[in-house]
Amino acid sequence: MANFAPEDRGVGGAPSSATTVASAMLDHADRDIAFVMRFVGESQYLLNRHFQTLIEAELARRTVVYGDHPFLRIFVETHARELTDFVLSNVALKHQFGLQAFERLAGDPMRLLRADLWDTLRSTIESAEEHFVSNLGGLGEILAEVAVAQAGLSEEARDG
Repeated sequence: MANFAPEDRGVGGAPSSATTVASAMLDHADRDIAFVMRFVGESQYLLNRHFQTLIEAELARRTVVYGDHPFLRIFVETHARELTDFVLSNVALKHQFGLQAFERLAGDPMRLLRADLWDTLRSTIESAEEHFVSNLGGLGEILAEVAVAQAGLSEEARDG
């Protein structure tokens, strides 16, 4: 059984509440929150299409064309998506700014964004907790099946 660190627990060994976790996260907001630029929509398509065209041209220069291999289109699409993700991730990492800078730019001297962020964090944590707990019903049965399967494998290894 896994051992969990005491700092991961709330009072009496119970998990911390969503409110406590959201508050603790916002205590670190100035250090831990970064706003990043993200291209969406047609811009992503344009960049992805650029890389598909580049890959197709480079393959054609090496006399590799569609029809030579049944998986060539998948190769081109996959690598174009990887190159697109690389470029977009790099741009996002290089053009980010902290919460205080965002508040200054947005003209949010009352720090209303933080209150909204705290509320969103708390409610989303609660939703995630509820979702997890609601899906635990069959866990005991699954673990019992795994234990039976492991016992069977151990017997096979011992007999084999």
